[in-house]
Amino acid sequence: MARPAIGETSNALLVLQHISCEPPAAYEDELRAWGIGVHRVEIDEGEPLPDWREFAGIVAMGGPMGAYEDERWPWLTAEKQLIAEAVNDGRAYWGVCLGAQLLAASLGARVYPGPAAEVGVLPVELTRAALDDPVFAELPARFDALQWHADTFDLPDGAVQLARSDAYELQAFVFKRAYALQFHIEIDAARATEWGGVPAYAQSLRDLLGADGLPTLVEHVRRSERESIDLARRLFARWLERVVGLDAASD
Repeated sequence: MARPAIGETSNALLVLQHISCEPPAAYEDELRAWGIGVHRVEIDEGEPLPDWREFAGIVAMGGPMGAYEDERWPWLTAEKQLIAEAVNDGRAYWGVCLGAQLLAASLGARVYPGPAAEVGVLPVELTRAALDDPVFAELPARFDALQWHADTFDLPDGAVQLARSDAYELQAFVFKRAYALQFHIEIDAARATEWGGVPAYAQSLRDLLGADGLPTLVEHVRRSERESIDLARRLFARWLERVVGLDAASD
């Protein structure tokens, strides 16, 4: 991808990735379909953060680390500073799982371990506020999504809650042009299988579902993946169009 001059904004999106097995998946498929470029940074591999001003928006994906583990993962500090600057300046942002928690932390909210890990293909419910949101308004009032996390967060000041679940009250929120999704609707069964090899993910899976939890979970993902991925792409397309301000002709 050709880099724009400093101060010039391209139509490309900056993707912040924290582990190789958690790319944007179906969201990236939608970007390709729209002809939108991606500048990927694998932060956990030591790749440097670029100037966020060069990009039309930011996509931050998941990872096994906690948003509060700066001592263990020092690059988290710089990443949260980038997110805070970009989002407070009004840059479009799409954060998933860890990416959602990083947004909350960057806006001054507390991120912390929840009462128990939430793992499985489980129902998510929209809030009343979601009915008026330009991205979430057309979603079903209740849908199934993959959950695979143990951390949660408080709602940042000025943010609006968009979704909840029985186990974790905060499943999605919006702040200015920044969206946070705790749940996963972007992955298929093959990707879920790959996640089962990540030690932190495997441990939470064993704790909740037992030694045979992975094949059970993968089968649940397989049954719902067609509907889930379609939902992910439609939701992300609305964000691209209505928040980022791009269209399918972007290049």
